[in-house]
Amino acid sequence: MKFDAGRRRTIKVIAAGMASASLGPELLRAPDASSMTAPMTGTIQSSGRRLPVIGMGTWQTFNVGGDEQLRLARTEVVRAFVEHGGGMVDCSPMYGSSAAVMGFALERLGAAESVFSAEKVWTRDADQTRDQIAGQAAEWGLERFDLMQVHNLLGWEAHLETLFEMKRKDEIGHVGVTTSHGRRHAELERVMERQPLDFVQLTYNVTHREAEQRLLPLARDKGIAVIANRPYDGGRLIKGIQTRHEVPGWAIDAFDCRNWADFLLKFIVSHPAITCAIPATTQVQHMHENMRAGRGPMPTPELRERMVRHVESL
Repeated sequence: MKFDAGRRRTIKVIAAGMASASLGPELLRAPDASSMTAPMTGTIQSSGRRLPVIGMGTWQTFNVGGDEQLRLARTEVVRAFVEHGGGMVDCSPMYGSSAAVMGFALERLGAAESVFSAEKVWTRDADQTRDQIAGQAAEWGLERFDLMQVHNLLGWEAHLETLFEMKRKDEIGHVGVTTSHGRRHAELERVMERQPLDFVQLTYNVTHREAEQRLLPLARDKGIAVIANRPYDGGRLIKGIQTRHEVPGWAIDAFDCRNWADFLLKFIVSHPAITCAIPATTQVQHMHENMRAGRGPMPTPELRERMVRHVESL
């Protein structure tokens, strides 16, 4: 007999409560990543390096200044990310104190070598490219970034010239450009056509799919890795949907979809052109949910279409 979604959730809640009653507090933490299925990874085509498909953004969430308690709280978020085998962490000079807070966390955790560091250049002054990179590296406590991107294509021609030179000298690992909020797609397409990029970063989620038309196919054709930013549309998407709706039962059955983080992130990273998504959070529990979305079964193309239709119907 097939249970409906409501009965299935009730049974799970009861079972979880019974299990909680019999376990000590130390066993009620999130499962160790080593006891879970291996995380799904995406390939950086230009280098062959593989990355877990769920990374971490720092926009707004890590801009907490010098507040010691908030810095320690963000350190716990990074700890959860690292314990789950997290790879890419994305930052920018535009994000205020985020780089310094990330450096604080990595130093306390001794985890600087365990993350794939992705930073950005954000200045109109082409003479400041190297200085800005050096300043961000000092904030992170790193000697070299795995990826350096031109933020929102600002001054991209001159910056890319410097970045490609730095890559040739092995001063940075990879080179990319970014856009967000669905802006400047035509210009991004021209850059992708003409420049030997390793990465592009753009907005892609279940309600913002413009990139599917030209940019994602072009990235596959050109061998460019793709980072999906704003997977939760700045938080509005997941907050709005999970407060009013339950995860559909067919998603639970089809790809073990446990919550809306699973639903929204698995939609993104199951696209064959996406290398990594970078959700941001301030909460450890949400980090656990984000990272688990990169494990287990993924939706098929047919299910992806159903996911779009379902969200559009809400």
